Amino acid sequence: MKKPFDGGISRYFEQHATPSVRDTIRNAKRGEILNPDFPYDEKWGRKPYADALAKLQIELAKLQAAAQGDGQRIVVVFEGRDAAGKGGTIARFRENMNPRHARVVALSKPTETEATEWYFQRYIRHLPAAGEVVFFDRSWYNRGVVEHVFGFCTPEEREIWFRQVTAFEAMLVDDGIQLFKLWLNVGRATQLRRFLDRESDPLKQWKLSQIDVDGLGKWDAYTAAIEETLARTHTKAAPWTVIRADDKRRARVNAIRAVLTPLSYAGKSNDTIGTTDPKIAGDPVPRHG
Repeated sequence: MKKPFDGGISRYFEQHATPSVRDTIRNAKRGEILNPDFPYDEKWGRKPYADALAKLQIELAKLQAAAQGDGQRIVVVFEGRDAAGKGGTIARFRENMNPRHARVVALSKPTETEATEWYFQRYIRHLPAAGEVVFFDRSWYNRGVVEHVFGFCTPEEREIWFRQVTAFEAMLVDDGIQLFKLWLNVGRATQLRRFLDRESDPLKQWKLSQIDVDGLGKWDAYTAAIEETLARTHTKAAPWTVIRADDKRRARVNAIRAVLTPLSYAGKSNDTIGTTDPKIAGDPVPRHG
């Protein structure tokens, strides 16, 4: 099968990746964490991860049953670096939930009509009704980062978005929606290795896009846009939880814990949920508002 983009990821790896990144990826041992800043040297063991995940998924099933009874509306926004594991984490949330009431929203680029609407309008259509949990696999935060980095919006349009987004989220919360915002981060070598894995696996090639390839050379621009976006949108009404996702297992478990911990529902077991690992999940900056 022909590789997408004619081997664009591999070509970038050979021609543009720094020698240290290339050496890190080529010399990596099984289970090794590639990001030198990550607080653990190896991935979490399969058995303790599976045990923790199974217990948390029971809690998610309890939450969903309770939400359908008391009408809770829950939104979980997933953002982060490309290949940070957003889709896989969402899948672990939903694995044992009723898909009729636990929806994933992953919107493509706006249509010609949508491009003329208020920026938040197409996202509002997908907000939950009573008893529903909605997972946004990327969201209205496209404007803060991806659209800005690639020039898909003007600086003026982005600044208007910044002025509106915190008020928009405050209105959602004020209306009773329980809003969680998760930002998944990975190191540069981790991201590139995951892209290489996707390019070589016919079952994962659909996860790659031309934006992914073009974005490989824009790491620093992404970093600046991410830092500004987190700083300006981390509020008391709608705070961010930043999750270090170089180890997918730790990231998934801590993401679920970050959502379950503040929620109230019948049969909740705080002992089962446990606590988030502060080395993996936490606030990005002081909250505003």
